[in-house]
Amino acid sequence: MSDVSAVNGASEGLQLKKIDDYEEIKIPVPWGHIAAKWWGSQGVQPIVALHGWQDNCGTFDNLAPLLKQKGHSIICIDLPGHGFSSHLPPGHKYYIWWDGIHYLRRIVQYFKWKDIVILGHSLGGGIAFLYAAAYPKEVKKYISIDLASPSIRNVKKCCDVLGPAIDKFLSYENLEPDSVPAYPYNVMVDILQDAHKGSVSRKGCEILLRRGMLPAKNRDGYCFTRDPRLKLAALGFMTIEQVIELASRIVCEVMNIKAVHGHKPDVPAHYDLILDTIENQAKIVQRHVVEGTHHLHLNDGSSVSEIIHNFLVS
Repeated sequence: MSDVSAVNGASEGLQLKKIDDYEEIKIPVPWGHIAAKWWGSQGVQPIVALHGWQDNCGTFDNLAPLLKQKGHSIICIDLPGHGFSSHLPPGHKYYIWWDGIHYLRRIVQYFKWKDIVILGHSLGGGIAFLYAAAYPKEVKKYISIDLASPSIRNVKKCCDVLGPAIDKFLSYENLEPDSVPAYPYNVMVDILQDAHKGSVSRKGCEILLRRGMLPAKNRDGYCFTRDPRLKLAALGFMTIEQVIELASRIVCEVMNIKAVHGHKPDVPAHYDLILDTIENQAKIVQRHVVEGTHHLHLNDGSSVSEIIHNFLVS
């Protein structure tokens, strides 16, 4: 291990495979497994990459190879209910932001990692924020792409959704496997592209569908692999007071990448307020504004690969 640098996920002098080589792995959890793609050397602690809501780890397919080429090791996770990871058991609900803390904690404890480095897009960036606040002494650095924190809603909105969100969740339990729609491939791409409202290129949608769909059972066409229960994310939102308190507990090095045509918070001023709060006690907060949409890292990995690399080795 003499060729491993002091930076998590970076190595020097290793004979790397082809740039697009990775290994599929499965991490056991009580309800099944968490699937992942490991890019680069497995002889060094990797960067942990977490994708956005209803995406999968394919979101890093255009970025991870570029970081690998620079000597980094990256494990890209399919969060439970996404991609090729197991869905939660029947009767369980996804609280997407809060759940991410214990998903990541399980992964860290499974591999016995210390001083972790996290790369998160959207939901994944919010999970990185929460983990760094919950375990401030155990995160060395995190990078958040186009999100400053978990999504914020005012108190009235948080309360208004309670009944309808629970009833909608219960209605999903009555869905029979054969009632899940199946579509031809081109229609699947159309649906995904329309859902992202211009954030993801058609090529990017095709990349996400490599893990985002499977052939339908006993029918023609394809079905989405993601758990339909993921659509009901409203009960996981937070108030600005919660987020600011959590932000005040983050002490690691932080880099935030904001897309010019990216996600628009309900209250735009909250974005900088949260980063300002982190900056009060964190070792460093780097802020970058980069041309592109919410999925700029998927549409063009080179748009962010250099600034991410520089932050990782700084």
